[in-house]
Amino acid sequence: MASLGADQAYLDGELSGVRPDGITSFSMIQAASDSGNAAALVFFLFDLLHLDGEDVSAHPLIERSAPLTALLSNVGPPLHYSDHQTGNGRAFFERACGLSLEDIVSKRADAPYAPGNRGLWVKVKCLHREEFVVIGWTDPEGTRPWLGALLLAYYDPDGRLVYAGRAGTGIKQAELERLWRRLQPLAVSEMPLEVPPPRTSRFGSPLVLSRVHWVRPELVAEVKYLTWTGDNLLRQVVYEGLRDDKPAVEVRREVPHPKPATQSRTVTAKKPVARSRGVPSKP
Repeated sequence: MASLGADQAYLDGELSGVRPDGITSFSMIQAASDSGNAAALVFFLFDLLHLDGEDVSAHPLIERSAPLTALLSNVGPPLHYSDHQTGNGRAFFERACGLSLEDIVSKRADAPYAPGNRGLWVKVKCLHREEFVVIGWTDPEGTRPWLGALLLAYYDPDGRLVYAGRAGTGIKQAELERLWRRLQPLAVSEMPLEVPPPRTSRFGSPLVLSRVHWVRPELVAEVKYLTWTGDNLLRQVVYEGLRDDKPAVEVRREVPHPKPATQSRTVTAKKPVARSRGVPSKP
């Protein structure tokens, strides 16, 4: 920040982890916090409120962008100017989702800066739809009846069943009962996975295996989800329904973020704009 060509500046932005492919990753922020290594973090700057004693927050957004662009014209990592797109909101959103970005933020181009006023900007998430194999369910908690969440998996290109995560949101009570009755005849005592699912995750509650009931991998569920975490788990999953028209063995996909193969080597004792933001024209 000291490299900016200003004596005083009040900027608005968002800190993000950025993978090598340019996609933002929330889990990388958590990892950086745990390790103390912020090399893969980028501060995306998208608004200017004060500049060298002048309050510009009351100016329209489109006017505030001009001095912000000039201020950030020569900055480099970890600072990054998050530019805007005027108009073509639908095409911009579809392009962002096609690049596997999480969302776009649309703002009123003629509005002043108003902290916390969600009426002046809207975040639209890129939700993905996909089918997964149901491999089990968890016990319900609290007043929820029948079951807690479905455990999901997919077959990798080698035919191995790989754990993908859980889906508990979006299931109405009548569907909870229907799912529970469909799952009972499929119950098995042994886990159908070669590799057990992780007990903990940065997103969601811990998975308690003693509260898990495994089933034969025969049912297929369609879900919506936001993205894959760096640990190859689904994030923000919403249940859509069962797909009785699709055999479970056809639910195949690549591992989202394959881990590099480990290689033996001698070690001496010696001590990564992804998030899109659009400014559509007024209707």
